[in-house]
Parts: sequence; C-alpha cells; structure tokens
Amino acid sequence: MDVPHTKAILPTQWHHVPLPEPAAIADLSRVLNTTPSLSAILLQRGIGDIETARSFFNPSLDQLHDPSLMLGMASAVDRVIRAIEQKELICIYGDYDVDGVTSVALLYRSLQEVGARVCCYLPDRHQEGYGVSKAGIKYCEEEGVALMIAIDCGIRAVARIEEAAMVGVDVIVCDHHEPGPVLPCAVSILNPKQQDCPYPFKELSGCGIGFKLLQALAQRGIMNEKTLFGYLDLVAVSIAADIVPIVDENRVLAAYGLSVLRKAPCLGLGTLVKKVNHVSPYTVSGVVFGLAPCINAAGRLSHANHALRLLLAEDEKEAEEVADLLIAQNQVRKELQEVVVQEAFSIEKKTKQSTNSLVLFSPGWHKGVLGIVAARCVEQFYKPTIILTQQGDKATGSGRTVIGYNMYKALQQCDDLLTRYGGHAYAAGLTLPVDKVADFAQRFELVVRQTITPEAQHPRQVIDVPIDLAAITPAFYNVLQRMRPFGPGFRQPVFSSQPVVVKQYDVYQGKHLALRINQLGDKRVWRAIGFGMAHFLPYVQQPLAIAYTIQSNVYQGHTRYALFLKDIKPAT
Repeated sequence: MDVPHTKAILPTQWHHVPLPEPAAIADLSRVLNTTPSLSAILLQRGIGDIETARSFFNPSLDQLHDPSLMLGMASAVDRVIRAIEQKELICIYGDYDVDGVTSVALLYRSLQEVGARVCCYLPDRHQEGYGVSKAGIKYCEEEGVALMIAIDCGIRAVARIEEAAMVGVDVIVCDHHEPGPVLPCAVSILNPKQQDCPYPFKELSGCGIGFKLLQALAQRGIMNEKTLFGYLDLVAVSIAADIVPIVDENRVLAAYGLSVLRKAPCLGLGTLVKKVNHVSPYTVSGVVFGLAPCINAAGRLSHANHALRLLLAEDEKEAEEVADLLIAQNQVRKELQEVVVQEAFSIEKKTKQSTNSLVLFSPGWHKGVLGIVAARCVEQFYKPTIILTQQGDKATGSGRTVIGYNMYKALQQCDDLLTRYGGHAYAAGLTLPVDKVADFAQRFELVVRQTITPEAQHPRQVIDVPIDLAAITPAFYNVLQRMRPFGPGFRQPVFSSQPVVVKQYDVYQGKHLALRINQLGDKRVWRAIGFGMAHFLPYVQQPLAIAYTIQSNVYQGHTRYALFLKDIKPAT
C-alpha cells in the first residue's frame, strides 16, 4: 500500500481553526445532543442549525441540482437523442487517468443500454499525450463516427475539434478543467467553469459532468434514472481519485457512490476491491490509496484500455485477469516511481541556490510517473513543482503545488513559452520545446516568487479542535462516522491532545512509527500510528503534543480505536 503521509523536511506549523462562540457551541450541542467538540467542528463547517444538520447528515439524491441549469445542456441532449434515434455511431473519447476511464465506462454502459451505437477511444499517454489527438480524430473519421463526446478533456482542444468538424464529426465537450481564452467550436460545451454558466456547483469531476448529461437524458425519458444511480460507484471513484472538493453535489454523489461500491459495484470494481485487500476500500481515502493507483497504472505504463476493460467486464474470468494485470502494473509503477523520486531528490539536494519553486528535467525519466514524483517533491521540499522528461523534441510533464498556491494561474503567466498546458489549481500538465526548459524554469520561479504568499511557503497542520483522549467514546466516534465522506474541501477532522506519554514504541519497515500512549490523568492506553514518521523517534522520551485523526476496527466483537498521527511536537 502507498504510504499516505510523508513529512516535509521543513517544520510543520500548527494552525488551530478558530473555535466558534461558546454560546453557539452550547446551543448546537443542546439541539443535536452532541458534545461541544463535535458541535464546534460542525459550526466550523457551516452547519449551525437543525435543518442544515439534518440535510448534512442525510445526503439525498433529491439534493442534486437540475442538470438543465448547465449551459449547453439542452443542445447536448438534443444532439445525443438525434444520434440515438438515427443510429449514428457515437465515440466516447476520454482521458487515460481514473476520472477519464470511469467517465468513458459510465457513458458507454449507459448509452449502450438505451440502444445507442457506441465505441470508445482513450489516447496513448506516451504516443499521443493528453486530450483530443490527431490519432483520435483519424480513428473517428475511419470508423464513421458522427458524434464524439469528449469527456474529462476537450475544453482547450480548439484546433483538434475544428479538425473533427472538417471531417464531419460533431463534438460535445464534457470537461471540468479550466477553459482557455478561446472555446472550441463544439456542438455543445458542458463545463460549469465556462463564463456565464449558471450551474450552481462548479467543482464536478469529469465523470460527474458525464453523469449530469445522462441525468438530463433521463429527464427526457431516454433512460431510467434509477438504473443510472446504479452506476454511481464509477462517479464516486472519479471524485475521490481526481481530488475534487467533497462538498455540495460531490458529497451526495460520493456518499451514494461509495454505498454502491460497497453493496453492488460493477464486476470490475468489485473484483479489484477484493484483490487489493485495502483496509478500508469504501472511503475516499480507500479509493485514493487502494483502487485508483491500480486503475491509473494501465495508462501510466502501457495503455488505459486495460483499465477500461476492467470497468466494462461482464465475465468474471476476464475481470480477474485484468485486475491481476493492473495490480502487477501498479507494482512496477511503484518501482519506477521510486527510482525517479530518488533521482529528483538527489538533483534538488545538490542545488546550492534557494528557490521558491522547483523545475526538474531529465530526458530518461518515465513519463507515466511524473505527476506522482511531482507530488512527492512537494511533500519533501514544499514548493510548487514541475517534473519534465523528453519526448522527441519536446519536454513534457506534470506539476503539483502547495496548499494555497494556484498552479494553473502560474502557468498562464508562462503561456508564451509553452506549446500546450491544462489542468486546475492543484495539478497541471504541460508541454514545451526542450530548448525552452531553462527559460521556463527561470520564468516559473519569477512568477512563483512574485505571487506566493508567506503562509503558502511553509507546511502547516490544521487542527480543528483540541480534546482530551478520554473524550473519544463510541457515541463520539459514531457522530464522526456520520460526517463521512471526507476529502478535499471537507477534511476528516483533526484533533490535538497534550500532554501524552509514550508507554511503548516500535518502528516498522524503517519508517513507520507505532506507539502506545496515554494522557496524564487517564489510565487508558491508546494505539497511535504514524506512517512515514520514524524520524520523530527521538521525541518519544518526553511528553508530547499530537495531532491525529481517529479510526476504528472491530476485532473479536470489540471496537478498537486507533489514532492516525499527522504530526508530533514536544508538549508545551
């Protein structure tokens, strides 16, 4: 399993979320019959009255927004209906990551069920790169495709979509990435981030936008909405893997989708869940660290068609074989990734000058792992990071950023040096001429230096509420469980406690810390686990302050709680 917590080399600053007014905490505690600490967490998240709390604790599909509010939806639905009625061939064109593959699977399954003629196309990451490609347009032309639905891509494919129109292929764009200054000449564009779109929620995943198109088709009587809800496992996986905020409509879709994943997943996802044997596959973090890496591995190392085969599998034997292949590819991905990570770390550590950003280039690095390597560099050095490799006469790669700094806006200020780029605030992909890499690194550094805030330059640990360990009871934990799903935009609550004393400790695999602790004045001993936190071992002989989340498991009929450490400091 990938280790989800790797500490930066910089000291972490603890940021305590301001506590609400005591009177407000007392009022909500009385109304909801909860503890003051839980009421404080709810108030911090904007849940301050019984009606809001009722809606929050009981997410309902009735809370989904009307898909017809999305700009371009009417024309998109009309064009899809015409294609179905006239038996035109529809190509679902996606991306090679989890969001793209789940999007294609969702649209393919749903449209095929209502009698549409459907085919799929996923680009080769290594030969074609991200987005609508010349090869993809040629495929559509040769196959006689009349309508392409570009999902999780296309919003910046102005030239390619014009080429599609020239060969008689209509295009509907379903994308959630940031639009450029010029929109493609598509039949319809579904993207809540485009100007003048009145849709009330702007942070859907690509698969989520595909779901809204299908939901609009259901409103027109083309498909059964209840059947469509049975595919929400695919939508939930996309939401988790693409790091979109778990708020508003995404919260509802993720909650229901994770329930489908647990109770009645598609054959491929169900098979993969059994094989990865992740400790908690039915949570956002379980998808992120258990399922998503395996689905992504296909596009990173070979071709995303393998992952699509898994999600479309109808035969148990095929599902087993493809799941095994993806798991094996993910293991190879980990090994390749670790080589590149160590090389990147070594290059940066040899750099003598202090910088606000990090741009690293090596022609031999494997393109499929660059995004992960960028994320690891951000964790280690805490700087907006771009990792590039060479492909022909181009440098291509991925960027990741720190909390509070917008990667996409920074790239916009380097536009004249880039051949193409795209993404959102947290992550981006880019291509540029190899001979422009040095100029780009210099410009990117200048942009970051001029625009990054002091707060964004230091890793910080957000603490929601300080509590005594004795406050963790079954009733307390049950309310926490009902707050799920957690994820970006709606973090799992982080608590702090001090002073705690370490009674026993162990280090596993040279990097993970396992502690037995108790708090002064409390006889109970708690298990505390710190992934990647063995470097805190010198602290264990003194009273500590700990930041942590809470998880539980049932062993021999008894519920046991574990504290998952986020940070450790000497007690004050």
